[in-house]
Amino acid sequence: MDGQAIAMSVAVEQPPEDAAARLGALFDVHHQRLFRVARRLSRSADDARDLVQETFLRAARTPASIPLGTSHEEAWLVRVLVNICRDRWRQDAVRRRARETGAVAAEPAYDPEPHLMAHSLVRHALERLPPRRRAILLMYELEGTSIPAIAKLLRISAVTVRWHLSIVRREMARSLGKARND
Repeated sequence: MDGQAIAMSVAVEQPPEDAAARLGALFDVHHQRLFRVARRLSRSADDARDLVQETFLRAARTPASIPLGTSHEEAWLVRVLVNICRDRWRQDAVRRRARETGAVAAEPAYDPEPHLMAHSLVRHALERLPPRRRAILLMYELEGTSIPAIAKLLRISAVTVRWHLSIVRREMARSLGKARND
């Protein structure tokens, strides 16, 4: 079977106009929330916009996989966004290790301005967190998402969300404490 036959079978299942309209409606309803989540998971607003764009590109590639219903759609889109973030963090870790081993020329060190020091310390502490815990912390503390809503979005139990929150708070306190002492 060649690529053309696959494309034709998808087109038969869902007309392109309907898929495009649905994707447009998804964007209108969910892009602001996804941007806020992406902004907290990324280093800059540009990175966040790229993450949201990649999320919707993946949705456009497989529109039939998007569940029906606003809450199900949002959960699916958030999961895709978090997975894209994880992929980028893994790629960054590989690049960082390559630089440390000398395989790639190191970039010049960035020296933040004094008024950005607190922001820098918190961001650094957040970057050290595992992706799932970071997402849970950001959704709960900054987005104000309830524990049951986070559990539903990530398809885990509320007890697991509370457990992650407990662990991540300790990790943040330990990380920020070390940064202050350095």
